Amino acid sequence: MKKLMNWLADSFAPTMNRLFSRPWPAGISACMQKIIPFILTGSLIYFYNVFVSFIPGLPDLSPILNYSFGIISLIVAFMMANQLMEKLNHPLYVINAGITSVGIMLMVSMPTGESADSISALLGNLGPSGIAVGMVVGIYVAIIFNLWGKLHFMQNSSVPDFVTGWINVIVPNVFCLGIMMVLVNVLHLNISELIMSVFMPIAKIGQTLPGYILCCLIPAFFYTMGVSSWMFGALTTPIFMAGIDANIAAVAAGLPATNIVTSEATFTLAFVTMGGMCATLGLNALMCFSKSKQLKTLGRVFIAPSIFNINEPVMFGAPVVFNPVLMLPAWINSIIGPVYVWILMSTGLLNIPSKMIQVGQIPAPICSVMVTEDMRALLWWALLFVIYLVVWYPFFKVFEKQKLDEEAAQITAE
Repeated sequence: MKKLMNWLADSFAPTMNRLFSRPWPAGISACMQKIIPFILTGSLIYFYNVFVSFIPGLPDLSPILNYSFGIISLIVAFMMANQLMEKLNHPLYVINAGITSVGIMLMVSMPTGESADSISALLGNLGPSGIAVGMVVGIYVAIIFNLWGKLHFMQNSSVPDFVTGWINVIVPNVFCLGIMMVLVNVLHLNISELIMSVFMPIAKIGQTLPGYILCCLIPAFFYTMGVSSWMFGALTTPIFMAGIDANIAAVAAGLPATNIVTSEATFTLAFVTMGGMCATLGLNALMCFSKSKQLKTLGRVFIAPSIFNINEPVMFGAPVVFNPVLMLPAWINSIIGPVYVWILMSTGLLNIPSKMIQVGQIPAPICSVMVTEDMRALLWWALLFVIYLVVWYPFFKVFEKQKLDEEAAQITAE
């Protein structure tokens, strides 16, 4: 075990941190973080609509939803190119590449056939179901702008800087739009469908129990080694968004929601992430009553954010990160959580979320009832909390003994 932990700490984790800090992965990760406010804007309106169902006289705020979360793919296209240009150190192209991505996203999303003049069809293509398309468009634009930027065209010429700047934006613009024009308008390729045909098998795997476990376990595994879980948003966000979008559409059509693997079931529900990723609320509760003065103090300091599902203090302060005693139960919980949720929802013992509510910092089990609209969530949350406590307990007692020995040795030394 010691050799494994040394390898993880000294080799694996530093390598992963270096990998994810490189411009391309860092830019993609930054894009996923930048779109969160727009997703949360939509979440707030969905949350507001819960009250509208009880008080019909409340004003209709759906335009706020339609032009924030409703065009999230367009926002992703802009942010992807924008953040990649920033990370690739092309300040001249940060805004221009993003705007070019918006134009290309509109080009590939324009409805054809009988829906050619339909605004609703266009907005549907720009919604959450097209996030994968927006990502690919942004990366495509970033590749061309990055290649052109490396040429340093007219860098030392006598031409005025503002003219050089125009030329260095116009040329990659023409390349990006021209290539896509040939594909869409000359070859008549449906780029959106092509991208989605590649993504759909990934999404289908994600909507299985093994896929769900991987969506929860992989970020948790890296998180226990200090690698931010945001790095995996590029993989999980399209799966989660497509899942909840399909659930919303199904319920609107009078059909049941069927997609369990969503951000709502993973984060807002606060089952898988009870107290935060790795389900650390149980650990925090044990710390509050520890025989170790240090752990008791830390536990009581950390409990407030933990209740709101914010666990960075526990992860880095206990710590769980690079702590071989506590990393294992963190991984175990990241398997138990999705399996537990899957069993409950697939058997009808708990409603599958059908509203896009991603406000993950609402205390549980309030958020659990809110997102499922199911009072049974109270019982299932309490039972899972006990399960998590049982998992944490033996490992915590080993860790507590280590701390007690350290405290005793310190008193003896004084």
